[in-house]
Amino acid sequence: MRIGLVCPYTWDVPGGVQQHVNDLAVTLLELGHEVSVLAPCDSEQELPDHVVSAGGAVPVPYNGSVARLAFGFRAAGRVRRWIRDGAFDLLHVHEPAAPSLSLLACWVAEGPIVATFHTANPRSRAMTVSAAALHTALEKINGRIAVSEAARKTLVEHLGGDAVLIPNGVDMRRFASAEPLEGWPGEGGAIGFLGRLDEPRKGLGVLLDAFARLGPQRPGLRLLLAGPGDSGEVEAKVPDELRDRVVLLGQVSDADKVRAYHSVSVFCAPNLGGESFGIVLAEAMSAGAPLLASDIAAFRKVLRGGAAGELFATGDPDALANGAATLLDSPDRRAELSEAARSAVRAYDWRSVAAEIVRVYETVLPLGPAEGRVTTGRRESV
Repeated sequence: MRIGLVCPYTWDVPGGVQQHVNDLAVTLLELGHEVSVLAPCDSEQELPDHVVSAGGAVPVPYNGSVARLAFGFRAAGRVRRWIRDGAFDLLHVHEPAAPSLSLLACWVAEGPIVATFHTANPRSRAMTVSAAALHTALEKINGRIAVSEAARKTLVEHLGGDAVLIPNGVDMRRFASAEPLEGWPGEGGAIGFLGRLDEPRKGLGVLLDAFARLGPQRPGLRLLLAGPGDSGEVEAKVPDELRDRVVLLGQVSDADKVRAYHSVSVFCAPNLGGESFGIVLAEAMSAGAPLLASDIAAFRKVLRGGAAGELFATGDPDALANGAATLLDSPDRRAELSEAARSAVRAYDWRSVAAEIVRVYETVLPLGPAEGRVTTGRRESV
């Protein structure tokens, strides 16, 4: 099949949807399909051969965060050209309710369209207000996928319709083994975090508060933080006497991200909400990292109710500190969780997930051979 994937968020900034789209594209290519990805891209970074830039993006508040999206007549023109040149058998758009390329593709395209919904936000005012305007685009979607029950519920309650549940995927092979970063985790142990440092819902503030409680009691304990954001703002929230034990890596390469998962005694996901799956959890599980995560619905599902990782009361630094202390003091429990995590994450391996997605593709394709089933329609206004 010739498959066109549309990513609404800028390729320049790491994120769960971008990672999902790229990993799906790579897996589909490995399966013998032809794939092109269209995504906003501001920088002059060298893109993979399968990714096409749709030009720059602008920051827009969305789902409790700030997303960089592309919209308007110029973006619509680029979407139209990409579809026309691609001669795709089908389009697979991601987050079509966001004001970006996926929504434009639904308006512009005629032919088989599959959509994946990632957002889990039970009180999305933006989706509620825009539901009527989105209808003309969403009615053209032939197959709907939700990455979690929370994402499916958000879709049903705000936009109507339903979706088949197919979870996010993770390439277990990529994360299975790596050398730890030099000097890590150290004799006193280390707690790891990966995510945007300046995005409140990722919960870094809760982890820093917990470390302020743990640090004085455990002289060798360190924090390893990776992700984009203002390191100065993070350091300002750490007590002076603990600052030299908080190491900020900034935005890391894919290789160093894998090494970071293998460099900590406990990996912590202190997110406050708004997560439909938790790709960071799946990556850490593939690396065999002992996990401590906030007890939100998406994480509880991935961690099998606590069997594949410890859960703590969301937003509670004391609960986080107590949970981390217990794990740091129990190497046997950490080993048990590591083994359970590697076993549980097999359900999310990309080779299995992609096969489920291809089955959805097959249900929306018309019978018989055809060339360039997806075309640009006559709608010229956006």
